[in-house]
Amino acid sequence: MTPRISAARWLRRCLQAGLLGSCLLLAACGGRVDLMGAIPEEEANEVLAALIKASIPTEKVAGKEGRVGVRVGADDVGRALEVLRDNGLPRERFAGMGQVFKKEGLISSPLEERARYIYALSQELSNTLSKIDGVLAARVHVVLPERGTAGETGVPSTAAVFIKHQDGYNLEIIQPQIRRLVTNSIPSLTADRVSVVFVASQARTNAQPADAALSSVWGFEVPPQTASGLAWLVWSLAGIAAAALAALAYGVWHWRKHFTAAPASLGSKIS
Repeated sequence: MTPRISAARWLRRCLQAGLLGSCLLLAACGGRVDLMGAIPEEEANEVLAALIKASIPTEKVAGKEGRVGVRVGADDVGRALEVLRDNGLPRERFAGMGQVFKKEGLISSPLEERARYIYALSQELSNTLSKIDGVLAARVHVVLPERGTAGETGVPSTAAVFIKHQDGYNLEIIQPQIRRLVTNSIPSLTADRVSVVFVASQARTNAQPADAALSSVWGFEVPPQTASGLAWLVWSLAGIAAAALAALAYGVWHWRKHFTAAPASLGSKIS
């Protein structure tokens, strides 16, 4: 009975060592990097959706004060940053009227107050236009005339709107609404004094087609930057599995050897 017990114990230890090696290997190959941290959950969801759409494994990590982070694999950081840049993420944060004109206990000159007012108008309008579907970046440049003296003809207000949008979105159809929004937000501004420029994002010339950028690993199509790591992981797991099977086979052989030898020795003792 002793050889049988020792063989079973030896086999169990071999299997435990194999499982421990597999866990350590998976942990080593599963390095994760915090791509973004401490951002609003709504913004994190936009980033998460863009990365998942690009087939990049992503996870959302809870943070402090209701904010979250976005984590990707170490091998996917470069491609993830390109995806975020192509989608205009993360969104630019604009200053509102309350932030621009917050109370600080200092007295500002009329020129400073005017400059802050124009900046606040630009920020508010840019923030509103950035909410339109497909918009990657929005800027509104506002020009308000100086107050002239009595009898002088005042210079009318003007505004220039720049919108960069994703390719495939036709924002020209809503240009009248954009022009009306800007006109009604700036004093003494008329529609003919508002210029709107739309620019569609262009694909990079060095970008390769999605199919051409994939590598094959054991029949699976994967990005080239993860192919070598995945192949090494698969071969390592195959080696561990082979070692475990060899240990199992040796344990069975060892157990059967002692099991068949035990009755013969017992019969010789009886005779």
